[in-house]
Amino acid sequence: MSDLLPGLDVSRETLQRLEVFQQLLMKWSPKINLVSNSTIQNSWNRHILDSAQLFTLFDQAEGHWLDLGAGGGFPGLVIAILRVELAPQLKVTLVESDQRKCVFLRQVLRETGVVANVLAERIEALEPQNATVLSARALADLETLLGFAERHMAEDGTALFLKGVNWKKELTAARKSWNFSCCHRRSVTDPNAVVLSIGALAHV
Repeated sequence: MSDLLPGLDVSRETLQRLEVFQQLLMKWSPKINLVSNSTIQNSWNRHILDSAQLFTLFDQAEGHWLDLGAGGGFPGLVIAILRVELAPQLKVTLVESDQRKCVFLRQVLRETGVVANVLAERIEALEPQNATVLSARALADLETLLGFAERHMAEDGTALFLKGVNWKKELTAARKSWNFSCCHRRSVTDPNAVVLSIGALAHV
């Protein structure tokens, strides 16, 4: 076993799957812009570990994890890879409207031998998913994300959103339209970023 992150011990096999993902990301990204050129060389810390920290906030053995705007696979593909070992009963669904990125997501799943559902649809047009956990990274402002969460998250579900330096401003703006519980944890990869854990969501 190896520490991927504090509190997240994984096997060598899981690390190898993440490494395969990283290699495919570096191969495909220049063609379809999966992540910015400025972060591709530091993709392990900047993207993979940043995504993996969400799993340390997941305390259920099963359920449905829905990742919105999956893009290059962050955090959704990382979650799908980790759940093989850490939560095998967990269902993972990745939503991405860009067909080219969906091809990439499915290719990574094939080459890592990981099972997850990839939906090539727009979030607002997708039928409600009743997700236990809903995640998004670099997708939209918090107020917009909460609208997506209201549609796709189970009543007792939790939303996990990775947010950057302006997270407090987004939180204040979102509270004008939404009631919700919220706690934040400092990101393990960026001292200016946080993970917001949101529940009990209701429109004002």
